[in-house]
Amino acid sequence: MKTFLFFLGAIGAKACQRERAFAHHSHAHVKRQGSNSTFPPVLDPNEQILLNSFDNTSISEWSYYYTHGNHIAGLNQTMAQWTADRWAEFGFTSRLDEYFVFLNYPIANSLLLTYPNGSTYKPTLKEDVLKEDPTTSYPDSIPTFHGYSFSGNASAEYVYVGRGQQVDFDRLEALGVELEGKIALAKYGGPFRGLKVKNAQDHGMIGTVIFSDPGDDGNMTEAKGVAAYPAGPARNPSTVQRGSVQFLSTYPGDPTTPGYVSKPDSERADRTNITPQIPSLPISWAEAQPILQALNGFGTNGTQVNRTGWVGAIPGVTYSTGAGSGATLSMSNLMNDTYGTIWNAVGVINGTNEDEVVIVGNHRDAWIIGGAADPNSGSAVLIELAKAFGKLSATGWKPKRTIVLCSWDAEEYGLVGSTEWMEEYIPWLKNAAVSYLNIDVAVAGPIPDVSATPDLHEVSTSLMKKIVYPYRGATNLTLYDVWVHEGGEVGVLGSGSDYTAFLHRGIASIDMGSGGGPNDAVYPYHSNYDSYAWMERFGDPGFHTHKAMGQYLTILLYHMVNDEVLPLKPSGYVPEFKKYLTALDATVSSSDYNIDLSPLTAAISTFSAAARSFESLRDAAVSADDSALLTVQNHKARDFSRGFTSQGGLPAREFYQHTIFAPGRDTGYAPVTFPGITESITFDRNQTLAQAWVGRTARAIEIAASILQT
Repeated sequence: MKTFLFFLGAIGAKACQRERAFAHHSHAHVKRQGSNSTFPPVLDPNEQILLNSFDNTSISEWSYYYTHGNHIAGLNQTMAQWTADRWAEFGFTSRLDEYFVFLNYPIANSLLLTYPNGSTYKPTLKEDVLKEDPTTSYPDSIPTFHGYSFSGNASAEYVYVGRGQQVDFDRLEALGVELEGKIALAKYGGPFRGLKVKNAQDHGMIGTVIFSDPGDDGNMTEAKGVAAYPAGPARNPSTVQRGSVQFLSTYPGDPTTPGYVSKPDSERADRTNITPQIPSLPISWAEAQPILQALNGFGTNGTQVNRTGWVGAIPGVTYSTGAGSGATLSMSNLMNDTYGTIWNAVGVINGTNEDEVVIVGNHRDAWIIGGAADPNSGSAVLIELAKAFGKLSATGWKPKRTIVLCSWDAEEYGLVGSTEWMEEYIPWLKNAAVSYLNIDVAVAGPIPDVSATPDLHEVSTSLMKKIVYPYRGATNLTLYDVWVHEGGEVGVLGSGSDYTAFLHRGIASIDMGSGGGPNDAVYPYHSNYDSYAWMERFGDPGFHTHKAMGQYLTILLYHMVNDEVLPLKPSGYVPEFKKYLTALDATVSSSDYNIDLSPLTAAISTFSAAARSFESLRDAAVSADDSALLTVQNHKARDFSRGFTSQGGLPAREFYQHTIFAPGRDTGYAPVTFPGITESITFDRNQTLAQAWVGRTARAIEIAASILQT
């Protein structure tokens, strides 16, 4: 299969459901950028009140609260109410919004390897309890499991399938490996874990086991002389990555109510095309090692398979396909499939312009007792943000636009809380939502990262210059300095966190956070070791990066709700369209299809002219102090991106409506640009469909342009 993914800036910490990747500068010296010659940054009085209210000590206290109790989805009402209560103390009108959704929880699981000679090996499927990390020994510690996984047993020979992407299965078929009736052994990394299970299921396999691999840990491995956690920053060998296996790139949200809100009396739909129908289990690399070693010398050697990411770094493993090994796996996964209540905490400060609303969100649920990085670095930041706006409000300040804070539940299962909330309030959101600001994993390392719709690029990067950012001991750098040093790209939004539902209803969105590079402590994603103890010692000692990321989100929110001119810039789409078009042209050229892209080129030209005209008129409104005209222009900036979602859903997945970018159908996280066209070529292999989507995408861009011109 020929594939092309235009993928910018995805790092492991930025969104809850995203794999670790490395694309960062290795040299330590960071220069201040010439465009920011004044240090420390100059702040106006309101900015000073907001940023000076941030305290890393109080952030650590909020973090401690969140990371010392069970807050798996549907089991955290006390924590939801606590969050709403803190916001209320700081002047927000707060409440809990409830939804009644499908969830499942682990009852029991097991895995048994049987060698050809009849001897066996039985993994524990547990993480080590560490005396240095108190929450790992809590009696209500959450077992290792996959959310939305299928209850069932499977026993068969097994095959190593690499990262479990469709192209990996294509390669196995080309090698003549029999897949049907076998169990898949897959490596984390690459596509979203749910798609690994889906691909195995689609190829007739009857179960999936997914393991973490130290080969994804950069230079922070025991094999390279780095001590493992808790003694050092390398991955503890018993680390297990939990997580959802819902087919996220098909539909997020409650899989039993696709497209409509989940309440106790809601009609329930068949979920078999959204959740797996074969069992799956996660496992550590240490317990996967014997299972992989049993395949050594059977089938094709991993190096000869010649697939990206196929070979890892587990000692003594050749990463062979394993065909003909005679070894078998017997797996059992027993889940409690149920319906239950989830709670979104919501806090509001009303603005003077009731038809302009800015939403700020972070999810609260975690797979484990801890969740110090994912998601509660963001949760702690939101409490401090509320405190900051409380102090500003005490001066008599009132926002022009309404602020809505949201602490989502059940994000981990598949963006459930935010999706159901969007589905309930969609008429209001389409009329009033200016933007959605998302912070999930605020901190899992020192490297800042931002992805956003192009109309937010300018404001999001310019405000980085106002934040003093701690970076590897330096004290005279801004967030902008460090961001530029680390590549300086605003990423394209795919999926994997709570911005998804808003983005795909045409609402300007941004996702922010910070993570690690190849020389930083390994972030124990979805593991018991994503704990307060890990964060305090390795992730962010002193919680200084928490403070800086919180200040950045706060100052961005302040300008989004306070500036007379709504800081959305439609013309920011124009250079990005050109990049996306170049990528699409390469995809077409590498295919066997003859596709006419001229309607798309013409639509981009029309949009470019409309954006220039819009911004000229907006500037004129400012110069003339014409508040009525400025209100009209602000509403156009709010609304134009709705046009990009005007053509209905993408092929085979109607939830995803954005014609400019969407998560890849076989990535789950990473974005594909012009997805209707691109995946008609790379995924559907349908020239007629691709040409039809050229027209539909062009029409969506023209509608966005017309909104700017009306």
